[in-house]
Amino acid sequence: MPLRARLHHFLEWLARRGGGPDLIPRFLIAGLGNPGERYRLSRHNVGFMTLDRLGAAHAIRLDQQRHQACFGLGLVAGLPVVLVQPLAFMNRSGPPTQLLARDFHLSSNDLIVIHDDIDLVFGRLKIKAKGGHGGHNGLRSLMEAFGTGDFLRVRIGVGRPEAGGNVTDHVLGGFAAHEVDRLPGVLNRAQEAVSAIIRHGPQEGMNRFNQPNPEVHS
Repeated sequence: MPLRARLHHFLEWLARRGGGPDLIPRFLIAGLGNPGERYRLSRHNVGFMTLDRLGAAHAIRLDQQRHQACFGLGLVAGLPVVLVQPLAFMNRSGPPTQLLARDFHLSSNDLIVIHDDIDLVFGRLKIKAKGGHGGHNGLRSLMEAFGTGDFLRVRIGVGRPEAGGNVTDHVLGGFAAHEVDRLPGVLNRAQEAVSAIIRHGPQEGMNRFNQPNPEVHS
């Protein structure tokens, strides 16, 4: 279905929910990861995992595809949003995300990115207003595509490998057994952080979620 028709159906759906044509998408929320079963449960894919949970929590199906990305339209915290999973692999996340943002007349100022972060211990969350890529190839690609690093990030800690371990193997590998049990809680907290940003603004989100989680050992 052409994008114009999808937008028309989305606006009709908003009208049935009590909205109107003025309720066009306000945010584009991108969860980063790699496509394919091989990477589905890897540390690098916590962005995808969180976006899946966010969609499920708000009845938003990621069942549309365009520009090498799957996406869905719906409401989070009462505001219309686009949820996006770029499917061009992590180091090419930028172009699909930027093209979808362009289609919906959104800019980097309207972007929220969910991604893994090896500089945070497993399970720690941090919301960051803007910054560099810190060696993260997904962020690097987004910054190149948008021409700026001025976009919100929800950073999900996956920790660093043990001394002498390879970082690439670490992020592309699965979680340790003791992490698997805690992972659902981490993902739920991350999707709650996104909702808080949309409902209350980034500063309130930072005040609430940038504090160490008592369940996470730093």
